[in-house]
Amino acid sequence: MAKKVITFGEVMMRLSPPGYEKFSQASSFELVYGGGEANVAISCAYLGMKAAHITRFPDNALGKAAAQFLRKHWLSTEHVIYGDDMIGKYFLEKGAVHRPSEVIYEREGSAFSLIEPAMVNWEEVLKDADWFHWTGITPAISDGAAQCCLDAIKTANKMGITVSGDINSRSNMWKYGKTMQEVIPLLVEHCDVVITSSRGIRDMFGIGEPDDKFQFLAKKLIDVYPNIKKVVKKTRRTISASHHQIQGKLWNGKKYIKTDMLNITHIIDRVGTGDAFAAGLIYGLLHFEDEQAMDFASAACALKHTVPGDVNTVSLENVQNLMEGDTSGAINR
Repeated sequence: MAKKVITFGEVMMRLSPPGYEKFSQASSFELVYGGGEANVAISCAYLGMKAAHITRFPDNALGKAAAQFLRKHWLSTEHVIYGDDMIGKYFLEKGAVHRPSEVIYEREGSAFSLIEPAMVNWEEVLKDADWFHWTGITPAISDGAAQCCLDAIKTANKMGITVSGDINSRSNMWKYGKTMQEVIPLLVEHCDVVITSSRGIRDMFGIGEPDDKFQFLAKKLIDVYPNIKKVVKKTRRTISASHHQIQGKLWNGKKYIKTDMLNITHIIDRVGTGDAFAAGLIYGLLHFEDEQAMDFASAACALKHTVPGDVNTVSLENVQNLMEGDTSGAINR
């Protein structure tokens, strides 16, 4: 039977100038929907898992269109909540070669930002689930979103469901009176798998010094939060906006694992690549040993760079082929 993953977070409307135009050149925008956690669920669905995303949309045509987008990509929307009248938005100007991408957010006052814990019955939502995933963006949006996330994590713990958190957050998002240093540790202490970075560990938990290596910091994080089983990092080397190299790293309490560096020479769309890595990690840890799981996650991440839009729609076979070393891109006949 297929494994089931549940994710929780905001889904936004993404508006981009056509191709690689700058905002100042645009006379129209291309529209897609996306959000970090929903991107993870969709990626898992394309890999053959059962997947559902929990969010709150405005009770209008835009909210219904966003829910339809999730269903189009094989997600269950049975527990999506509707209310208020604004959907979060972000505008993306895609970079190329030496020109970086630029993102402008409009999400304050969105339907999701107004979510409250009483709106979600997590025991009902999580029944039959194998995995629950959240990111550090969600608790940064509002106190209600943070409390909902904590309720979900604690309920998953009680039900024996694995919990992962991709906790790299943006300090400038925390505008409702609490800091990430106050909130994130309360969530992380109940997690089984944490995706973060050396800087994230230092900034959010006050652990380590600037020169400390990831392996050392990951060990220290597990010492402080012993419920954590694995600490994972995705390293990115940026040659140009169109050429990156990525590598996965994992500390599981006993062994430090590093994948080979994958070279991505012609980037189509970088947005959502971290989410593709997280989805690959979830699938990998549910189906493989840690070494294979990390190779799978890195391959899924690399392939997302070739897919336009926020979500990774590559198949299980695509990821397995790259994981096994097939970088040819040859036509499948």
